[in-house]
Amino acid sequence: AKQHQSYLSDLKKGNKVITKGGIYGEITGLTDNVLTLEIAENIRIKVTRDAIAGPQVKEEANKEGAKDKKAKGG
Repeated sequence: AKQHQSYLSDLKKGNKVITKGGIYGEITGLTDNVLTLEIAENIRIKVTRDAIAGPQVKEEANKEGAKDKKAKGG
């Protein structure tokens, strides 16, 4: 819990994050309690700092896993 709280306090513009609701975005603005996330080109939403689950997982790794499943007939 302490690590997560430290992560939340260290967030800054340009960080790519995922919310607890599963929304991926890049931080384009922040105040003490509210972050502005760009979730698509020119589409921004505001969320509370507490809504952030953590950093985005590497999408390339996810794509490779999907390719492997298709190749194996999964």
